[in-house]
Amino acid sequence: TLPFSRSTPSRSSWLSALPFWRVGHLPRKKGAQKLRARIGLCFALVLTCTAAFSRQSEAQDAASEKPELRVDATESQTIDGTDSDSGKWIQLFNGKNLDGWTPKIRYHKLGDNFGNTFRVNDGLLQVRYEAASYPEFDEKFGHLFYKTPYSHYRLRVEYRFLGEQCTKGPGWAIRNSGLMLHCEAPEKMSKDQDFPASIEFQILGGDGAKRRTTANLCTPGTNVVMDDKLIRRHCTQSTSKTYHGDQWVTVEVEVRGDKTVKHIIDGEVVLQYDKPQLDPADAHSKELIADRDGKINLASGYISLQSESHPCDFRKVELMVLEP
Repeated sequence: TLPFSRSTPSRSSWLSALPFWRVGHLPRKKGAQKLRARIGLCFALVLTCTAAFSRQSEAQDAASEKPELRVDATESQTIDGTDSDSGKWIQLFNGKNLDGWTPKIRYHKLGDNFGNTFRVNDGLLQVRYEAASYPEFDEKFGHLFYKTPYSHYRLRVEYRFLGEQCTKGPGWAIRNSGLMLHCEAPEKMSKDQDFPASIEFQILGGDGAKRRTTANLCTPGTNVVMDDKLIRRHCTQSTSKTYHGDQWVTVEVEVRGDKTVKHIIDGEVVLQYDKPQLDPADAHSKELIADRDGKINLASGYISLQSESHPCDFRKVELMVLEP
C-alpha cells in the first residue's frame, strides 16, 4: 500500500517492515540510542501527515457528493424587491394548474376552492360559477392569492370577460373583476369577509354600447393620495378606452412600494396615484393598523385575482421585480 492511499497501514506494520527498527538489527555502536530516537520521530511525523491527508481527501469526496441546492426564482423574491431576477418577467400563472395560489372565498375557510370557482382549462386560469354550487351568487366574493408578497414590481395581466353573470350577482359586478395589490395576508381575513384590505386595480368590460373605462382604482379599507390630496372615495376612473365583447385585454401596473402606483395600457399611463395606505376609519383596517404598531402606509403586500360573479379568463399573469 502506498503511503498516501486511503488504506493507511498501522504504525506497527510500517515499523515491522523495516528490520533495522528492531533493536537486534540496529548497529550496536556509539550513538545508536540517539539514532533510534530520531528514526522514531521521523516515522511519527510521516504517519501524522499521512493521516491528515487521508482525512482531507475523504472530506473533499464527501463534499462533492452533496446535492446542489437549487432555489426557485419565484421563491427567492422578497418584499423589498431585491432579487437576482430583477428586470426579468416571472410567470406567476404556469398555464397548467394553480400551484402557488390559494383561494379565499367568502363564507368558506382559506384554501377551500368552493365550487371549483378558480380552475385551469386549456392553459387558461378561469373563474366560473356552476349552477350546482352557485344557484345564486349570494355575495360569495372570492380572491385567489399568490403565495409571495411583493413591494416594487410591474404586473402584467391578459384577461377577458365572457358569458352571463351568475344569478343575482350585484348589478355593478357585471363584467367586473380586479387585481388586488398590497393585500393583507389572506390568513388575516375573517371567514365572512368580502374583500381584503388592498389597492384594487379594477378591470371592467363594456356592455356593447356605453363608455366604461377599465384599469380603474377601488380602495377596500384603504386610501391613496392624488395631487397632494387624500382620496377617500371608493373608486376612481382611469382615462382608458372601453373594451367591449370578449376580446383579450392586456393591462399593466407599476407599483413602487408605498410611493407611486401607475396603471398602464398600451404603454400609456391611464391613472396614477401616491402613498397607498390603510384607512383608519375602516373597522378592519383599524385592527390591521394596530397590529402594525400604528403604521398606515402600504409598502408591500400580496397579489390576488377576484371572483365577483361574472365569468372571466386570465391568459397570462406575469411579474417583473423592480429595484427599489
